[in-house]
Amino acid sequence: IATTAPDLNNVKTDLPKEQGYQTFIANCSICHSQRYVQDQPNLPAKTWTAIVTKMQKTFRAPVSDSSAKIIIDYLVAIKGKS
Repeated sequence: IATTAPDLNNVKTDLPKEQGYQTFIANCSICHSQRYVQDQPNLPAKTWTAIVTKMQKTFRAPVSDSSAKIIIDYLVAIKGKS
């Protein structure tokens, strides 16, 4: 059993550095590793929107609405499904 939390900044991933990447990193890596997104299936924009909104509203992630839009666009670009 680990006695300390893992250093999320040192978890290696292969997420594309597309437009919105830095906003994603700055906001989402506060709570979970980038790997969490990398391991998700491709999802439609509606689902990514619901997930980001849940993070804001239910889990109280300190993400502005303008940043949320950028994050959603990024997620759809790298893990979207039409």
